[in-house]
Amino acid sequence: MQFTAQEIGLLLNGTVEGDAFVTVDKLAKIEDGGAGSLTFLANPKYEQFLYTTNASVVIVNNDLELAGEVKATLIRVENAYSAFSVLLEKYNTIKLNKQGIEQPCFIHPTAQVGENVYIGAFAYIGPNAKIGDYSKIYPNTYIADNVTIGKNVTLFAGVKVYFDCVLGDNVIIHAGAVIGSDGFGFAPAADGSYAKISQIGNVIIEDDVEVGANTTIDRATMGSTVIRKGAKIDNLVQIAHNAEVGAHTVIAAQTGISGSTKIGEKVVIAGQVGIAGHLNIANGTQLSAQTGINSSITEEGKAWGGTPYMPYKDYLRAHAKLRKLPELDRKVYELEKLIEELRKGDH
Repeated sequence: MQFTAQEIGLLLNGTVEGDAFVTVDKLAKIEDGGAGSLTFLANPKYEQFLYTTNASVVIVNNDLELAGEVKATLIRVENAYSAFSVLLEKYNTIKLNKQGIEQPCFIHPTAQVGENVYIGAFAYIGPNAKIGDYSKIYPNTYIADNVTIGKNVTLFAGVKVYFDCVLGDNVIIHAGAVIGSDGFGFAPAADGSYAKISQIGNVIIEDDVEVGANTTIDRATMGSTVIRKGAKIDNLVQIAHNAEVGAHTVIAAQTGISGSTKIGEKVVIAGQVGIAGHLNIANGTQLSAQTGINSSITEEGKAWGGTPYMPYKDYLRAHAKLRKLPELDRKVYELEKLIEELRKGDH
C-alpha cells in the first residue's frame, strides 16, 4: 500500500516540510533508504545520513536544526522514535491482516470458530476446540481436542497446541512453539528403567502474552502450567510442568525453568538462565545472563548473577577477581619460593 507524506503527517499529528504528496510504500533504516521508502532520525549519531539518504520521507524531531540541504520530505513530530514505532505497528497490522479459511485444512464439525478468523492451509482444528473472533491460525498449525483460544490470538506457522490447553485474548505464539507437550515425568524402577508418569494437566496462557519461536511450555502432571497476563517469553525457552510465570515477567532466549517453580511478577530473566525445580522467585527479581538458581529468592526487587547465584554486585566483583587468578597464582608461587629461601637462610 502507498501513503503520501501528508497522510502520514495527519496520522502522526506532524508537520510536513517538502513535497506533501510524495508517496512511500516501504520502511527502511535511514542509511539504507531508497526512493519510495520512509525512515526516521531520532539518534543524533545518525544525523549525517539525513543529508545523504535517498529515502523519500524522513520523520524527525520538532527541535532538529538542519545543518545542510535535505532532499527528502520531512515530517516533524514531538518524538520521532515513538512516531516511527506507531508506524511500525500500523504497518505490521496491515501486513498481517488476513481473513478467511484456506483449503486444504481440517476443522472438526464440533469445533467452534469465531467471526473474522483466518485459518491457513493445512491447519488442523480438533474436536470441541474453540477459536475466538479475529484470531489468526497460520498454515500447518495443530490445535488439539478441547483447546480454547481467545479473541485476536495469532498462532504463526507450525505452532502446536495440545489438548485441553487454554489461551487468552491477544496472545501471540511464534512459529514452531509447542504448548502443552508432556512434562518430563518418569518414575525410576527397581531394574534401573524409567516408567512414564501420565501428564493429564494442561497449560493456561493468560491475556496479552507473547511466546517466541521454538519455545516449549509443558503441560502439568495434574492441574495447570500457568503463564500470567502480559508475560513475554523469547525464542528457545523451556518451561517445565506445573511451573508458573508471573504477570509482566520477561524471559530471554535459552532459559530453562524446571518443574513446579513459581516465578513472580515483573521478573526480568536474561538469556541462558537455569532455574531448578520447586523454587519461588520473588516479584521484581532480575537475573543476569547465565545465572544459575538453586534455591528460592525471597527478597523482592533484587538483582542476581553467577552460578550458584549471588547478589549481582558481588558477582561482578567476584568475576573481576576471577580474571586476575592467573596473576595471583603467579604471585603466590613467587611468595612461596621467597619464604622457602628465607627459611633456608635461617638455617
